[in-house]
Amino acid sequence: MFNSIVNDIRYQFQSGNTITRLIIVNVALFLAITLFQLILLVSSGFKPQHGLFGEVTNYLFLSDDLLWDAKHPWTIVTHMFTHIGFFHLLFNMMILYWFGRIAGDLLGDHRMLPLYLYSGLAGALIYLLTAPLIYDGGSNLHGASAAIMGIVAAAGITAPDYQMRLLLIGDVRLKYIVAGLLLIYVVGIANMENVGGHMAHLGGAAFGFFYVHMLRQGVDLTRGFRRLISLFKKPVRPPSKPIKRKVTMEVRHRAANQKSDSTTPDEHAFDGDQERLDAILDKIKESGFENLSEADKKFLHDASQK
Repeated sequence: MFNSIVNDIRYQFQSGNTITRLIIVNVALFLAITLFQLILLVSSGFKPQHGLFGEVTNYLFLSDDLLWDAKHPWTIVTHMFTHIGFFHLLFNMMILYWFGRIAGDLLGDHRMLPLYLYSGLAGALIYLLTAPLIYDGGSNLHGASAAIMGIVAAAGITAPDYQMRLLLIGDVRLKYIVAGLLLIYVVGIANMENVGGHMAHLGGAAFGFFYVHMLRQGVDLTRGFRRLISLFKKPVRPPSKPIKRKVTMEVRHRAANQKSDSTTPDEHAFDGDQERLDAILDKIKESGFENLSEADKKFLHDASQK
């Protein structure tokens, strides 16, 4: 059963779109963290071990300490794939799936990964700039919300009148859903609830808006990233030349066969005169070619051409 599940996930990762891959990566990392937490809990006799768990997860979170981040530069990326709470993950993945599907259809699936990463980086930048003004130190940023909000904003500004069917509400235009999410973050900041996280979410959304604006101006901010990724892809050899050579060989082979078949009746026409041909050859041995009759010379000439 487990092998079947793994094979299904592997198939979805290989054949699915970018949004599917992002969801798989986020869920896989969440399960790995949860399993690690469970191992710590069992090994300690079901006594909380927040110290060791926190020390390990700090290597995945983005810290408000710039010196720590400089020593652990990978956290600028890993923090946007890391979730601790189940409902945090569930909510983010649902939003990513709904809006990512729309944005991928409107803007192209090839733009989703760089848009996700750039929006997450924009959110991280806003967090790092505002965290010293909000916290006394020791805070961190984790979760895909800022990266996802970039995709949400991009979808909203691209197709504001696109309708989504919400549970218990019905059809709602995309622009109102995006505005509602932004309002939630603003209210959270006003109430001093997860201020650093909400600031990062607004930063990710701001990049999504800015990206679509620049794209309409003819500037694709993700082009450089996509070119960089293309350098690591294995080049695919075009199949045109081998196919042409194969077809040519087949044509030549068939042509040769056709030629051979077309000559077969003429060759068979002389099979019955083999005795006459042998007799002419004997005459040439005895008296030479010059002494052959005109009929024998013509017969020999025709036979040599076949």
